[in-house]
Amino acid sequence: EKGYETGEHAPGLKLGGCGAYKAAHHIIKTHAKVWHSYNNTWRREQRGMVGISLTSGWGEPVDPHSQTDRDAAERYIQFHLGWFANPIYRGDYPEVMKNYVGKKSAQQGLGTSRLPTFSVQEKTYIKGTSDFLGIGHFTTRYVLQKNFPFLQVSSYHTDPDLAELVDPNWPAPGPKWLYAVPWGFRRLLNFIKTQYGNPLIYVTENGVSETAQCTQLCDEGRIQYLKGYINEILKALNDGVNVKGYTAWSLLDKFEWNKGFSEKFGLYHIDFNNKNKPRYPKASVDYYKKIISANGFPNPREVMS
Repeated sequence: EKGYETGEHAPGLKLGGCGAYKAAHHIIKTHAKVWHSYNNTWRREQRGMVGISLTSGWGEPVDPHSQTDRDAAERYIQFHLGWFANPIYRGDYPEVMKNYVGKKSAQQGLGTSRLPTFSVQEKTYIKGTSDFLGIGHFTTRYVLQKNFPFLQVSSYHTDPDLAELVDPNWPAPGPKWLYAVPWGFRRLLNFIKTQYGNPLIYVTENGVSETAQCTQLCDEGRIQYLKGYINEILKALNDGVNVKGYTAWSLLDKFEWNKGFSEKFGLYHIDFNNKNKPRYPKASVDYYKKIISANGFPNPREVMS
């Protein structure tokens, strides 16, 4: 969306209403081709795995008793995660995406939907092309129905007819978009289990950046974030979700899209003003090391005999 719809990211194209859908369509078909290439040529010898990594927030209905809010939250997930996961696991775009984009395309007087279609052969070729699902997850939104006026220029952002809200009480240890809402992760993982046949999951990205640089590298917000989110993954494991691995995002402060080096997601601080780029462990390093060495949360009451 940011590369082909709004132009915020490279390649900076502003193809409103169709650019993101076209780009995604090619990504999905290309992914399938790579999977089949590996499957036919190298799998027997190497016994490796090929998957895809998708990043998605969780959408929670503002009023869980309201059908319109529940429907809007469902659209939020389908327009984010389902957009890519549904073709790979179920053979086609989510029905709600096809309906909404198709309906709005018709209202605009377009002969075909702005959401491209897969042929029967392509659907068969794409379905099942993932040995595992990589999940990047950072935050959650409350979602409700919001009708955009028809005269407005069409876009991926307005197609699902929803508004995203946050609870002002949610901690925001990092940038303004990233609120710490650990319980949303468990719900997302259970959604994946239910929707896509409980696939093997690797958490490929999960973490938070800090807003202010503490001179003592005391990133307490990140420690609490990791503690909360990893705990929800453990709950999801108890729910029967097939999570196999977890990767904190990220080891080092690094270049973050159009934010450059200003957003610091690393467990290790990097002094970019020094030509040698020295690295310094933040407090979260020690905390994360304890989780790794205990393969879980260390028991604070455990005594060494």
